[in-house]
Amino acid sequence: MTDKNALIQPDRGQKATAIHLVDKKGFEAFVKSLSPVQRAAMAAQKFEGEGYSHAILPDGEDWFAVAGVANTESLSSWCMAKLAEVLPAGTYRRAGGEPGPALFGWVTGQYRFDRYLSKPSEEGPRVLLTQDVKAIDTVLAEAAAVALVRDLVNTPAEDMGPAQLEHEAQLIAKAHRAEFKVTSGDALERGFPMVHGVGRAAARSHAPRMIELHWGDEKHPKIALVGKGVCFDSGGLDIKPSSGMLLMKKDMGGAAHALALAQLIMQQGLKVRLHLLIPAVENAISGNAFRPGDVLRSRAGITVEIGNTDAEGRLVLGDALTRAGEENPELVIDFATLTGAARVALGPDLPALMTRRDETADELLKAGEAADDRCWRLPLHDGYREYLKSDVADLNNSASNGFAGASVAGLFLDRFVPEGTDWAHFDTFAWRPNAKPGRPKGGEALGLRAAWGLLKGRYG
Repeated sequence: MTDKNALIQPDRGQKATAIHLVDKKGFEAFVKSLSPVQRAAMAAQKFEGEGYSHAILPDGEDWFAVAGVANTESLSSWCMAKLAEVLPAGTYRRAGGEPGPALFGWVTGQYRFDRYLSKPSEEGPRVLLTQDVKAIDTVLAEAAAVALVRDLVNTPAEDMGPAQLEHEAQLIAKAHRAEFKVTSGDALERGFPMVHGVGRAAARSHAPRMIELHWGDEKHPKIALVGKGVCFDSGGLDIKPSSGMLLMKKDMGGAAHALALAQLIMQQGLKVRLHLLIPAVENAISGNAFRPGDVLRSRAGITVEIGNTDAEGRLVLGDALTRAGEENPELVIDFATLTGAARVALGPDLPALMTRRDETADELLKAGEAADDRCWRLPLHDGYREYLKSDVADLNNSASNGFAGASVAGLFLDRFVPEGTDWAHFDTFAWRPNAKPGRPKGGEALGLRAAWGLLKGRYG
């Protein structure tokens, strides 16, 4: 990615190309303000003020840009992002106003994942100026968190297995002087048996582990972040078809979200005692893979019959949520690329949100809307708990019917969160199948800024 710190800078009157933002209601007046030559140039480019469209107009020996937005008085994060992708490298300022929330999309629109390209683009940055100097650090921090999610998810599983995920977490822990702990081997089998059970079939280089980070004053409110770190999901013995495996490098997207959110919390110095937990595994196939019909004992002591080895994410999360609850946090947030059912219901753009408390759901939904990171609440309906009944164990990890798959998975996780704890669960896709302004195709942070908005509101 282009150096993010070079993409937005304080406006000190330096030379910059102007960008005029125009909406439909102001389009006619804007056209009247142009010279005949400028109107001709605009007509030649077929610019009519549509959102995400733009034109370059002459201005003596220089030029300026005009771009269409939905409403010039209420800008979104993405309304100038297309410009950051298509304008020539250089320095720009919004004419007659501030970019406001569009600063964020200006930065994220210039994200590139070029780790594996022999000849990465050498195109220079597009810099946007702002007089709101206080906003710069916040925007850059949030954009860096999104870039971290994208980088981790975009990296193939061979280079982003459990060991590499541990390394990334350790780097962030060291940067913020956080306590760092990894449980693996025999200790994992004893302490986190479901994490071990899911990950034991992987090669030694991709052996399972539980990654934990602690940060902050112990006197501050305790919060826990949990992220599903399934670095690749073959489906296990209930193997996925090849088409279903194609994107499974992204199955650690929940871990990427939790790690990026932890980084934001520490960077911005929120007054919390943070506990980050990432169960990192590969759901592989070998002679010692866990089987359909096996019964795993969890850290919580709850026994789980395996109805489907491809419902492994909820198993590793169950042990992680149990460990989180042992420190009595006042808030637990987990992120997971958990169910295809959530994607069928909501598509790729909207993370499914499940909470125990209505007020927590309201906070997250409002924070997501304010940050252009919308979520959609799904129910934790008690009536569906019977779908997880087992004849031989306390729970089954998979319902025998196809009903309410996302909610049923949420109810499974609910069994491992201490009663009375404020808990929010994001079933996120962590992937963008088609590019949009400011949001390239590939790994994506979905629900991250909504959660960050809640945390800032409560603890900022």
